[in-house]
Amino acid sequence: MPSSKATTQANDSAAEAAIREVVETWHRATAAGDLTRILSLMTEDAVFLVPERPPMRGRQAFERAFTTLTETHTITSKAQVREVVTSGDLAYAWSQLTVTTTPREGGQPVERSGPTLSIFRRQPDGRWVLVRDANMLASEAAELELKVDDLERELMADGAGGD
Repeated sequence: MPSSKATTQANDSAAEAAIREVVETWHRATAAGDLTRILSLMTEDAVFLVPERPPMRGRQAFERAFTTLTETHTITSKAQVREVVTSGDLAYAWSQLTVTTTPREGGQPVERSGPTLSIFRRQPDGRWVLVRDANMLASEAAELELKVDDLERELMADGAGGD
């Protein structure tokens, strides 16, 4: 008979694999524009936190935002999952996320990337679904602005400026 520690590790490993599959399924469904599939991967009361915007609360709010965006753009995304931690029926995943939106009628794609922290809950049927998501995606322009700010701070700290 396996020890309870071995059973816990096996359960954690299975949960981590299931959560990684949810993340991958989300990205495949996004690229395919499969809103029904994406909605099935979140709770009814899911909350999404993004910089400079109020929280997006609930599946319906996500559906409206996704539908509006995909009328004019295609979306591709990918995530490199850095960590998954489970505790009972809750888990979190920390990922490096990249999202590219491309205008349907021509124009330059916009790529945003940054870290994201997602919280998942195991459902009574054993499926893991997203309940909360906070991302720190920055546009290419914002990333460049941060690099310039960092350089200016370094120059100021070094006493540059002709003194």
